[in-house]
Amino acid sequence: MRTFESLTEREVLALAIALEEEDARIYGDFADGLRENHPEQAAKFAEMRQEEDGHRHRLLELYKTNFGEHVPLFRRQDVRGFVDRKPVWQVRPLGLKAVQRTVESMEMETRRFYEAACRRTTDTGTRQLLGDLAEEERNHARAVELMATAKLSEDDKSRQKRLFVLQVVQPGLVGLMDGSVSTLAPLFAAAFATHSSLPTFLVGLAASVGAGISMGFAEALSDDGSLTGRGHPWARGVVCGLMTSLGGIGHTLPYLIPNIKTATSIAVCVVLVELGVISWIRHRFMDTPLVSAILQIALGGALVFLAGVLIGNS
Repeated sequence: MRTFESLTEREVLALAIALEEEDARIYGDFADGLRENHPEQAAKFAEMRQEEDGHRHRLLELYKTNFGEHVPLFRRQDVRGFVDRKPVWQVRPLGLKAVQRTVESMEMETRRFYEAACRRTTDTGTRQLLGDLAEEERNHARAVELMATAKLSEDDKSRQKRLFVLQVVQPGLVGLMDGSVSTLAPLFAAAFATHSSLPTFLVGLAASVGAGISMGFAEALSDDGSLTGRGHPWARGVVCGLMTSLGGIGHTLPYLIPNIKTATSIAVCVVLVELGVISWIRHRFMDTPLVSAILQIALGGALVFLAGVLIGNS
């Protein structure tokens, strides 16, 4: 690797051209990655790519004027002092905060390069161009900072809500419903069959953990999210699995109380709270009428509960 101090003015300009070309392509990737979920920010990055292309053309014109047509290949990895960049722009879906951090680092590095190059050159025209580009890179960093902190438009808010529902609420709700309802039958069957808290607790714990693992894998393997926009499959699987286990453990914990009647009474109250929470979530995020949600969840919960009682007393 070469040191920056060992580069000639010709090589510094060649490196600057390569830097601008790389940055323009990265901004293009940012624009492509943000287009679906953050179209306004994607348009800004498309503009920034155009500006980076403009920088490259200005540098090329200056280089041709001073040194001719051939531009030697000098890249950032050929010169000591540049920081390795993690390929954030290849990750989907892109997050604004991750993009902001990456761009701030890119712009600071490029600006410092131009400032150092400006101090080394003796040509007036070159110094002026490098100084102008350093200031424009500083403006890019400010623009990205404002972009990340700007208030979201109504379209952006609606889009983020939709993604939150698809990627978090929906798999979590499926898990919570399954964990809260499906574990009722084995739990209360054990309670009425054994009339003992500890065996009932162990049955409920096993049912909750087993259901969580099963539902987590089922959700993760249902689709990869590339076409549905539901996000990373394993992230959905973790959310679904955890909420399934949580839904079952909630009404299992009361059976840590030795008195079986007291434990069962508290467990029934916990079940009612869980079903109420599920009904509210369906109303709040899934646009289900509240009364309809309550009736549907209550009916399902009541049938499973009765099944458990009947089986436990048989």
